[in-house]
Amino acid sequence: MSENPNSLVYQLDDVPPPAKSLLAAIQHVFASIVGIATPSLIIGGVLGLGGYIPYLIAMAFFVSGVATFIQCRKIGPIGSGMLSIQGTSFAFLGAILAAGFAVKGKGGTPEDILSMIFGLCLVGSVIEIVLSQFLDKLKRIITPTVTGIVITIIGLSLIKSGFTDLAGGSRAGERLGEPLFLLLGLFVIAVILIMTFVGNATLRISAIMIGLIAGTILASFFGLVNYASLGSADIFAMPLPFKFGLDFDFALFLPIAFLYLVTAIETSGDLTASSMVSNEPVEGPVYLKRIKGGVLGDGVNSAIAAVFNTFPNTTFSQNNGVIQMTGVASRHVGMWTGGILFLMGLFPIIGSAFLIIPKPVLGGATLVLFATIAVTGVRILASQKMTLRTIYIIAVSFGLALGVTLVPDSTQHLPPLIKQVFSGPITLAGITAILLSLIIPEKKES
Repeated sequence: MSENPNSLVYQLDDVPPPAKSLLAAIQHVFASIVGIATPSLIIGGVLGLGGYIPYLIAMAFFVSGVATFIQCRKIGPIGSGMLSIQGTSFAFLGAILAAGFAVKGKGGTPEDILSMIFGLCLVGSVIEIVLSQFLDKLKRIITPTVTGIVITIIGLSLIKSGFTDLAGGSRAGERLGEPLFLLLGLFVIAVILIMTFVGNATLRISAIMIGLIAGTILASFFGLVNYASLGSADIFAMPLPFKFGLDFDFALFLPIAFLYLVTAIETSGDLTASSMVSNEPVEGPVYLKRIKGGVLGDGVNSAIAAVFNTFPNTTFSQNNGVIQMTGVASRHVGMWTGGILFLMGLFPIIGSAFLIIPKPVLGGATLVLFATIAVTGVRILASQKMTLRTIYIIAVSFGLALGVTLVPDSTQHLPPLIKQVFSGPITLAGITAILLSLIIPEKKES
């Protein structure tokens, strides 16, 4: 196997054998399952949605499966046509919770809360759908420098989550950082590295899965595997369109509307990373067509999510790390992944089996994945000519984004809406990079 980091076992349009497709698809599921389920868990728990939480999680998997298939298969102009895994977006958590609390504060029932949330999200998805049609006219905004910055910050911002899990998880309390947790995480990293570099294509494709399975088996000897979720899971969940109805409030809509604009920028960055790790162009008409189709897919899939009672979808960045580590960029693997997620949505007990993976084990794998995302962003930036203009755009964007990450209280006195925008490192990096790209003039070479 080539030492070139761009080497791939299967290219974008290659069709791997069924066994290898399934193997690679399962690893994409491993990389995204927690990200798909967690927003529903958080929203349901914070807003007190009780018995609806398992159903919301099931619908999150169901819609992620449908959305992933659309992105990878590309239906007409909808979809990127790349290995682009769709899942529930974390970016909307704050705005959704704010809307939910507003309804709850007026005496609304869980059904009223969900009705309002899904109504807001359905209307908001139209913004991203419309915006996608103008992306090809925004070449000065969607540049490799801007997307490289966004991708790098996405990876760096996710590392904290991965390392927290490696150290025991956010709920570990005083046990956070116990040597056992750290050793389990490092064990998983070691297994992944060994499987990746032994020189066998099949082992490289299955490296993440082998690492997670090996880590879970080892963790079971220390009593860290909790099988309780298997016993409490529903066997079957029927997807019902508009199960909770739809409601709308313009004042609650504004924050969500803006986040759809931000999501379009983040999706552009994620899809650029997908192009990069898939050895596809990151400039030119083919690239712009894919970005346009991918963002349109994002909007359409978020509309489907609202119809089927789950939260907005976006392109997951962590799966680009899976592509880079396994060497499999085939979009057909993405369709397999969509099929698995679809089935998990119909049979929640399948998805619950993945949730028994202990946090330190999962953290070991996600830490590597998230870091490779940041490296992908750095590679994009390194491919650009480092003029004084480019250096300062990168420097200021990184400085502000990492600043709000390291000093989160720095935005506490801002108005709520402005705070919501500027307290997020990804959003701040993207907006800063775009504004500076528009403001600082390009000097023509003499």
